[in-house]
Amino acid sequence: GKKLTINGSTMKIQPNKKERTSHRMKDIAIKENHLYNKAYRNGERASQKHVNVYVLRDWGAKRQMLANPEKKYINRIGLSVSKKIGGAVERNRVKRIIRAGLCEARAYGELKTGYLIVIAAKVGAHEASSKDIAAELIHAFERLKMYRTAKPTENTENTQAEAQVK
Repeated sequence: GKKLTINGSTMKIQPNKKERTSHRMKDIAIKENHLYNKAYRNGERASQKHVNVYVLRDWGAKRQMLANPEKKYINRIGLSVSKKIGGAVERNRVKRIIRAGLCEARAYGELKTGYLIVIAAKVGAHEASSKDIAAELIHAFERLKMYRTAKPTENTENTQAEAQVK
């Protein structure tokens, strides 16, 4: 940010939203218990050493998209850390580690949108680092086919069509 000096005191000014370059919408948290239950019951699961990842198509995604100022589909993310992990301090630490790992997993590749994603911590997750969790989330998202793949260009489609004609 910029610094502003008034009457000898220096204040730091935060840039407004237009000046920010890497703006990304904040995730919408899953707040309703029935959505967690749906993801557990009907979603696809990828089990790792420290986390389980559940993914389910979000049928309320269109409503969320229309409410979104950018008019884009977004994922709803839920973190589940049980009391088996430890006290409140340890559970909150695990949630912070999982959020950091999720940011790293997103940096690895673009996730598909319009899904409910529930990340449930397993016992022993408090001993893992954010790098460990990130590697597990990347592996889980790859197994669940959550990363967007490159779309074929028109040239490859035309050459395939020409090959079939010949």
